Amino acid sequence: MIGNWELVSRLVLAALLGSVIGFERERLSWAAGLRTHMLVSVGSALIMLVSAYGFADVLKDDHVVLDPSRMAAQVVSGIGFLGAGSILLRGEIVRGLTTAASLWSVAAVGLAVGGGLYTGAIAATVIILIILAGIKPLERRFITFRQRRQLTLLVSRGALTFHSLHDALGTSSPRVKQFVVQQSDDSPELDEVMITLGRVSSMEYEAICATLRRLPEVKEFREDGVRS
Repeated sequence: MIGNWELVSRLVLAALLGSVIGFERERLSWAAGLRTHMLVSVGSALIMLVSAYGFADVLKDDHVVLDPSRMAAQVVSGIGFLGAGSILLRGEIVRGLTTAASLWSVAAVGLAVGGGLYTGAIAATVIILIILAGIKPLERRFITFRQRRQLTLLVSRGALTFHSLHDALGTSSPRVKQFVVQQSDDSPELDEVMITLGRVSSMEYEAICATLRRLPEVKEFREDGVRS
């Protein structure tokens, strides 16, 4: 059986490591943020401590055999319910998978701290943080950016708003990443609407273009510099 100071230090370390990962999610305003990740990490560490040392008195009986890994296994499967709560479906886009994965990883970090694997827990925290915060800029630059398309529409003054565009596109509306309206230089009766689409496939892009061309308020449609 470990001492009280060792027990408390493991819980504190689990909270600190969970807060490092949770802070990265918190700054992006995800539902599962700082406190959620800290709670998952501390709870997992405590469950591991209970599993490993909480049944010391019971084990004195020669006819009792316990497997400490069983409670840890239940944490790994049970954390899926919490992770599912951070996953959102917006139109046809699923959001929150990365946060759900970070919760699952934080649970593993907590289990490692509870089991006394400090080096593994700290190393995993650093790796997880690099994946969450370090790789995302690269992903945005080399993957997401290449999937972006920009359109420019000339429409009747005040006829196209973000809400009316959302209604017109339907399930494809989450693809709109930027919507800018300004008065046209050619005519004061027209608005120039610049629309940026993100993470859009070629098929969906063609469908969006076709939908926008059919709008009665659209007087001119510019696609990648081509006017129609």
